[in-house]
Amino acid sequence: MPGSERVEEAVSAAVSHALPHTEGAVADYIPTLAEADPGVLGVALAEVGGEVHERGDSRLEFSIQSISKAFVYALVCQELGHRAVHDRVGVNNTGLPFNSVMALELNDGHPMNPMVNAGALVTTSLVPGATPARQWDRIRRCLGAFCGRELEVYEETYRAESRTNGRNRAIAQLLASYGRLDGDAEAVVDVYTRQCSLAVTTRDLAVMGATLADGGVNPVTGQQVVPASVCRDTLAVLASTGLYERSGEWLFEIGLPGKSGVSGGILTVSPGKAGIAAFSPRLDAAGNSVRAQRVTAHLSRSLGLDVFASTAATTTEDHTHDQS
Repeated sequence: MPGSERVEEAVSAAVSHALPHTEGAVADYIPTLAEADPGVLGVALAEVGGEVHERGDSRLEFSIQSISKAFVYALVCQELGHRAVHDRVGVNNTGLPFNSVMALELNDGHPMNPMVNAGALVTTSLVPGATPARQWDRIRRCLGAFCGRELEVYEETYRAESRTNGRNRAIAQLLASYGRLDGDAEAVVDVYTRQCSLAVTTRDLAVMGATLADGGVNPVTGQQVVPASVCRDTLAVLASTGLYERSGEWLFEIGLPGKSGVSGGILTVSPGKAGIAAFSPRLDAAGNSVRAQRVTAHLSRSLGLDVFASTAATTTEDHTHDQS
């Protein structure tokens, strides 16, 4: 990473660059998400050495949503191993929306990757535990270790999602009909809904990303959360599937593995360097935060984080596509 002063300047510039963009819309299919303030913007960059740079609403809590998929996948890879998880959940992009049923039907009920809902439900079902309650406790403790503090569920969001998650229940039943799901389908969906409802801040996400960036060592607590090999597998999957059907564009423009969530967060990882997180609730048509994409693009280029680039960009020209 460049020196601290340069990083601070880049974070400030990224915020200034993103703030004027007011296109996109807040997710409205979950009532608590629909109530989010569309003007919020939080940014945090956590270096593997432990220094955290923050701007804006970086300490505001929001539900982690789909970003949780990456860390539950890491937990399962740690417990079951590279090959066993790969055999149950693929690693290829579907090219279809994150909650697609068609993607399952076209592949004989085999989920294509763990970052879409079908794959995430299978991954959650694989978490070790004799009961759903024990599985849930394992997930909560693991994600807490990644961010360095105990996490709690947004109960209002959990209840709202439980009332509106009919599509996930249908996907779980379809997976069960193909023999792809471990455990009771309804119980799996309930645990998955809880994990998506965990309350985090932008700073938390940046620290979680930095833990993946540093071979599984949390840069704030010093705890080895998962092995380095698990981080490698997780980052590879994020690179190819983390931004849903826009993952190819994301990798082309940003050059870093990342994961988005419909609450408005985007987490990006620069291996060996840092975790970058941004939160702003306005989303594009694919469900990715408009401002968070621009923040990340600016930081990737200005700090030379793109894994495909040899040096920092000489310009931070914005190539991010508008999806209003």
